[in-house]
Amino acid sequence: MADDMMNEDDIVVVMTDEDGNEYYYREEMIIPVEEEKYALLVGIHDEDEEHTHTCGCGCEDDDEDVIIAKIVTNDDGEDEYVEPTDEEFEAVQQAYNALVDEAEKD
Repeated sequence: MADDMMNEDDIVVVMTDEDGNEYYYREEMIIPVEEEKYALLVGIHDEDEEHTHTCGCGCEDDDEDVIIAKIVTNDDGEDEYVEPTDEEFEAVQQAYNALVDEAEKD
């Protein structure tokens, strides 16, 4: 994974789809909502790897590959990143927008 924006302190999250394909994301920020934590994850793409418009990595889009994941602690005490419910997703969007609005005031 070649990404000039990465540094050694970045947290890399591997998400696997139902077909077993792995996708790599960098944890951009944590968004707290009530007692839960959600991560804003930005896709990491290997610039040397050949891509097609059907590879599923998002390279066909001009937009960055960004997802929101809920952080839950599994039975082993390790963090897992899972898909939030629609209601949780909306709450995270509102919290993110509030953070952006607050940052713009400063």
